[in-house]
Amino acid sequence: MADKAKVSAKSDEVEEANEDVNEIVPEDEKTAESTKDIVIAKAGKRSKKALKEAEEKEAKEERKAHSEETEDSAGPKKVVPKTRSRLERRGKSYRKLAELIDRSKVYSLSEALELASKTNPAKFDTSVELHINLNVDPRHADQNIRDNLVLPEGTGKVIKVAVFADDTNTADLKKAGADITSSEEVINYLDKSQTPFDVLIATPAQMPKLGKYARILGPRGLMPNPKSGTVTNDVVKAISEAKAGRVEYRVDSTGIVHLSIGKVSFGKGKLQLNAQAVMASVKGNKPSSVKGTYIKSVHITTTMGPSIKVEPNT
Repeated sequence: MADKAKVSAKSDEVEEANEDVNEIVPEDEKTAESTKDIVIAKAGKRSKKALKEAEEKEAKEERKAHSEETEDSAGPKKVVPKTRSRLERRGKSYRKLAELIDRSKVYSLSEALELASKTNPAKFDTSVELHINLNVDPRHADQNIRDNLVLPEGTGKVIKVAVFADDTNTADLKKAGADITSSEEVINYLDKSQTPFDVLIATPAQMPKLGKYARILGPRGLMPNPKSGTVTNDVVKAISEAKAGRVEYRVDSTGIVHLSIGKVSFGKGKLQLNAQAVMASVKGNKPSSVKGTYIKSVHITTTMGPSIKVEPNT
């Protein structure tokens, strides 16, 4: 009887221990951890709180390892530099002057020329440039706009003229304003790949002799050409026009004409006469194959200043 009482008391203790465990471990955790034979204590490393913290730490390390693997496979992160506008990359003086221009406004020619002088950031007498965007395709011969004209008020530049012609009166050439009148002197300079002149004028008979110097003269824009008025028998007249301010213009590959129309010191009046002469010449060369708008936009600027949008129908 005593043995039966001892067995009964022991079974009661086991049941009480199981009840304590059930209070500590929820049913789902007991099921999940049954395979690991984990005994949960009321305190210490095997307590419910300690085990939960261990699981959270393990999950955190797994996420960290996964993110590192992803970064390694994707490669190093690329730092994208902050893109600044062209105006923001300019100096303080330029930005201050650019504020005088209303970008949303299209100015008249007179207003633009006056504003160009005010927005000139340079401390020297810079050139005033005219940029005309044409609705042409230079790849077509009839739309490759090219011409020359004498600016009414000149260019403001000192032009050095060389003449390549025989049987001419040197005194007349000097009187007309030629700086180099000897063909031999021109040849000597070209043999040394030197071009100490701004304009080279030649007669048609002498042009074959300049053929071997085309690689020197061509890239510098000095090769005589009938279209620019630098290949002619009337050499004296060509010299006078070159000294007076004859300029040549031609559209670039994007269909834009770039041309200097004088210096800032000219003042609004003289610059306006030169600009009007250029615009009249460009309009007079409109190809018959161009339909609709011919002049898309016009801008005026000084050599180092901000551009000003001008009314195309000036």
